[in-house]
Amino acid sequence: MAGRLGQLLVSANMITDEQLKRALAVQQKDGGRLGSNLVKLGFIDEDKLIIFLSKQYGIPAVNLQELEIDQGLCKLIPSDVVQKYQIMPINRTGATITIAMVDPSNVFALDDVKFMTGYNVEPVVASEGGIKAAINKYYDTAEALQDVMATLKEGDENVDLVMEEEEDVNLGELKQAVEDAPVVKLVNLILTDAIAKGASDIHIEPYEKSFRVRYRVDGVLYETMQPPMRLRAALTSRLKIMSELDISERRLPQDGRIKLKLKGKEVDLRVSTLPTLFGEKIVMRILDKGNLQLDLGKLGFEERAGADFVKAINSPYGMVLVTGPTGSGKSTTLYSALSNVNKIDVNIMTAEDPVEYNLMGINQVQMKDEIGLNFAATLRSFLRQDPDIIMVGEIRDYETAEIAVKAALTGHLVLSTLHTNDAPSTINRLLNMGIEPFLVASSTILILAQRLCRRVCQNCKEPEKVPLQALIDVGFTEEEAKEVVPYKGHGCDICGGTGYKGRVALYEVMPVSEGIKELILEGATATEIKKCMLNEGCKSLRKSGLTKIKQGVSSIEEVLRVTFGD
Repeated sequence: MAGRLGQLLVSANMITDEQLKRALAVQQKDGGRLGSNLVKLGFIDEDKLIIFLSKQYGIPAVNLQELEIDQGLCKLIPSDVVQKYQIMPINRTGATITIAMVDPSNVFALDDVKFMTGYNVEPVVASEGGIKAAINKYYDTAEALQDVMATLKEGDENVDLVMEEEEDVNLGELKQAVEDAPVVKLVNLILTDAIAKGASDIHIEPYEKSFRVRYRVDGVLYETMQPPMRLRAALTSRLKIMSELDISERRLPQDGRIKLKLKGKEVDLRVSTLPTLFGEKIVMRILDKGNLQLDLGKLGFEERAGADFVKAINSPYGMVLVTGPTGSGKSTTLYSALSNVNKIDVNIMTAEDPVEYNLMGINQVQMKDEIGLNFAATLRSFLRQDPDIIMVGEIRDYETAEIAVKAALTGHLVLSTLHTNDAPSTINRLLNMGIEPFLVASSTILILAQRLCRRVCQNCKEPEKVPLQALIDVGFTEEEAKEVVPYKGHGCDICGGTGYKGRVALYEVMPVSEGIKELILEGATATEIKKCMLNEGCKSLRKSGLTKIKQGVSSIEEVLRVTFGD
């Protein structure tokens, strides 16, 4: 196949003889398929190769990222066979099964599948990256789930009883059900699979006729499996027991934690249960200390914004606020800031709800509202503990805001978070809470707004053709639009077919200058404060995103998803 494909590509003027020789040399040395090596060497675009193969063999080409494949098909062809031939079953109609293949001329693969399944085989062509991503997505989980289900006896009374008589469940039987091997294996599979895929959250959701598990990877939710309905209550209860929650209480929300040791490293999971119409939904936030980035230089700050932020957190007193929606990386930025100023001669105290990561040398306090230990009460205690730097997890009310402002004005550096859309609107939020304008102006030294956007996968990124006017509409000047080359990932096995791998922060850093202080005292609107901020040379979130597009770090689509136009 390799030599024939190579000659066909040379004849079609898609590659040169020299390029073919180099690709064959790489194949002889490192193995792999000729087509894959040609793509890796940059001699041919993968999409063009797929279109060529499709025309050459007279069969359709498919994009596996756009298909939702029935996991039942994975039972027809074992994992070792799909790995060996790089194939993926995608459809079954009557006595015919459709197989996506990297090499549609591989008659051995076609014969093996026909013999194994008893179906007629209809090949289509797909990219190697797409097939690998599909195998990773459907086979890892499907095979493990099949193993779990194989050990579950049909009509297992303990498990069925839990499902059918949910309201009057026998706790003794439920406890026995959650210790059953299949349930334990399934829970372990979900947790280890999510951690291996770099998920930040696991959602386990019951519906009337289905039960699904989703992972949030790089800020986006993906469905990964649909466990059997009859395991629903047992699986939920198993997680509640691991989190040390009350399994008999299914009418009220509960919060707990799970600590796992996985391949030598400890991972914490923050567990939240919520009673919904068809059972309890469980969301687990994965806190992997190994993934915590504490180097400010690697978070995505641009030169001036980073310098302004470092100057602010090294100030002897004042208030530094980090704002943004849930999941925008505020905690990581604050932990990085604390690590930067964590020295032997500094007393740092934090009030958090919850404490996400333990940091050596920092005194961290977990809030417990049920006994009156809230942010305001803890802040008052901090002021009697001789602190230099105070971090408050979130300013939620007037009382907490008032104490934080007073602490900032009496010789302490205060770091905290707020939920606002951008830096200028944070001023209005504090004023709306009831803090006097002169106190806000004199205590606040810097406000930072942030978002997380996905990085374009470096393995499969390629230039994206975008009309000049579209680039101008996004926010580039006409001169910039003529020069900028936006990138987009077309999907590969490394990024799981998404085109994105990892995330980077976009920052809007607004030092509270004399001009902004005057506007605060005059009662200016957020729009007027923003105009002043931009005039002083600070970048908005959108402008920060445009810089990431210019640098080839993120895509236009992703920046538009997480930022507003200015």
